[in-house]
Amino acid sequence: MSLIYCPECGHEISNEAVACPNCGRPNTVRPVAVKPRVIIADPKPEESTIPKWVIFPAVIFGALFLFLLFYIISGRDDTANSNLALRVNSSSERRTSRSTDERPSTSSSGISTTDTQYVPPSESRTVSVPGSSVAAPQPTVGTVHIDAKVATRTGTQQPVKNAKFYLLDKDIESILGDAGLEPIDGQTLVSSLGISIADPAKYADFYRDAIRALKEHIKYAGSTDGQGKAQLGSVKPESYYLFGAVRSGNGFAMWNSTVSVIAGDNQVDLAPQSVTEMPNTLGE
Repeated sequence: MSLIYCPECGHEISNEAVACPNCGRPNTVRPVAVKPRVIIADPKPEESTIPKWVIFPAVIFGALFLFLLFYIISGRDDTANSNLALRVNSSSERRTSRSTDERPSTSSSGISTTDTQYVPPSESRTVSVPGSSVAAPQPTVGTVHIDAKVATRTGTQQPVKNAKFYLLDKDIESILGDAGLEPIDGQTLVSSLGISIADPAKYADFYRDAIRALKEHIKYAGSTDGQGKAQLGSVKPESYYLFGAVRSGNGFAMWNSTVSVIAGDNQVDLAPQSVTEMPNTLGE
């Protein structure tokens, strides 16, 4: 608060008084409020605490990270597309497999022979690979599996070892008859062949001529092993005459029957053949 003089009476009064207390003159003088002017200076910018040499490597690493992230995302998209393709292929395989299974099965004729039993060859199988279905090729030739045994006088059965079996284009009787051979006294041509095989030294002439005649009609041949089993491979499917003979003790066993070979495996289980004993007085 400051003191001023009253313009009317000159008495010293307060500048905030409404009127002069001495003369009563209203005080019209109001002090002018002066607002202080405050000037705020611009703050000095703070210097960065990150070294400038760190900024460039950080930019390089950031670019490499973005490139790696883009590569991973692209790889996942390729994997998803591959999985989708595999699922589509798998569905196609299942439809193809069901279509193959629904085809009607066909039966093939077996080996027709009086002494044999036939086991049909294995069927064609379908091999599945990703994206395709390929049927295994059907065989065009046959394989003949022979199992031969002899029945002894005691009733036991023994495998026929080291016996030759032949597939002929004609029967034995016709082959030997067409060759002009004469049978051994009191025997047929077929039994004469068996006797000459049992004793080739005594009946050398007949044995030699018979073997020579047979060679011209042999289509396939094979020998039995220690278990009495023989295998004739790459046989053209058609009908043949199966012939085999073996010496056994003082006699012989012989097989002579018709077989029909088809493409694939043909199992021929020959009935055990009895041994024919050599007559003691034959040729004497």
